Order: sequence, then structure tokens, then C-alpha cells
Amino acid sequence: MTASLEALYAAMEGTWPAKRAFREGPWMLREGDGGGKRVSAATAEGPVGPEDIAMAEQAMEAIGQPPLFMLRAGDEALDAALAERGYEIIDPVTIYSIAPAGLTDIPIPRVTVFDLWEPLAIMREIWAQGGVGPARLRVMERAKGPKTALLSRLDDKPAGVAFAAMHDGTAMVHAVEVLPHQRRKGAAAWMMRGAAFWAQRQGAHTLSVICVDANAGANALYRSLGFSVQGHYHYRHKPKEAS
Repeated sequence: MTASLEALYAAMEGTWPAKRAFREGPWMLREGDGGGKRVSAATAEGPVGPEDIAMAEQAMEAIGQPPLFMLRAGDEALDAALAERGYEIIDPVTIYSIAPAGLTDIPIPRVTVFDLWEPLAIMREIWAQGGVGPARLRVMERAKGPKTALLSRLDDKPAGVAFAAMHDGTAMVHAVEVLPHQRRKGAAAWMMRGAAFWAQRQGAHTLSVICVDANAGANALYRSLGFSVQGHYHYRHKPKEAS
């Protein structure tokens, strides 16, 4: 058995945490500190009316963030209400999971994947090349449970990096980056297998990864490795010209 969708939402929060998350009315609001949409978006924790949307907008603007909402399963009414207010969909995402044993059936070749915390300088450089800068590294540092950074090597040279952390039996992988000249050689697949071995050592029952739908190559990889689709979510924001 792998984790439920609700447990995966909780693992997303626990393994990729906002600088600050706080309740206001029916909302969970997040202060992202520049760490991206997942740590900045508001989510509904109860029934939401039109006046509540205005409340969330004001609260996000008060902390210097443009209004951004994450829409999950069960948020269809809110999704429609935001659309009526001029909010547009951005970054639809698919949530995947697999039992770690599904990826530990093949031994990883020696010196192909290393897991360690804290990240080495070369790992930070690879992340930076992929747009994962200091703000997202601070997100990794905030994760409270067991965590690791994964470094893959191909042809005796660095190939890619990823971050994995644990929350309540689920290991979740984030920030998968492969150097352009090392792509399509299997680096990401080996890192996912490395994450599965690490997750097993932590006692995880589930390994999960989240992928934007626009990344066709990564989605195809996760499906080819045996990951199952567990759910979807997307964000809504107001384009600047509509604000």
C-alpha cells in the first residue's frame, strides 16, 4: 500500500515547507520567501465564499506576495469562483507514488548515485544552473525530518542532483535537475532508484514525486519506472495585465 492522496498533500507540506504557514479564516496561507509556488500558494481548508477570497488576496498582498491559489481535489467550486474573478490556470501538476521496493529490484552501479546531507558545492552549482537557487535551498534546509541530497554521476562526471525528505512514512523527491549534456542517459532514473534505496533505509512505505504536466520527458520517465498517478493539482493567478 502507498500513501493516500491526503497523506501525499501532507508530505508535500512536510518535505517542502514554507517559511511560515498560518491560518486565516478558511485559508492556509504561506509565506514563501522566494521558494516558488508550492510554498507561496494559499489553500482552502474549509468552505470558501466570495468575501473569503478577498480576505486571502489582502493577506497575501500584506506579506508582499501576489495572490496565488493552489486548487486540489475537492476544490472545484473554488476553482470556478477564481476563474470568474479573472484568475487563470498555471502549472498543472501530477502527483505520483510507488512503493520503494518497486525501484530497488535493480542494484545501482557503483559510484553512480551518492546520497548525503549537506549538499556538496558541485550539487549546489548544478541546482543553480537549473534555476534552483538559494531560496529553494533554504526550503530544503527547513525540512525537519530525515532528508538527503542525491548526486548522480555518469562517465566519471557529475550528471544530476535531487532532494528527498521524509514525512510520516512517505519519502518525497523534489528539485530533480540533470545537466543538459548528461540528459537522456539515465541519470534521473538512477537518482529515483537511489531515492528508493534511501527511502527503504528510512522505513518509508511510499516514494512520491511531483511533476508539472508540461515536462513531458519527466512524466514519461516516472510512468516508465512504474509510478502510479495519485492525483493532480494546479494553481490560479491573475496575469499582471488583469491585476
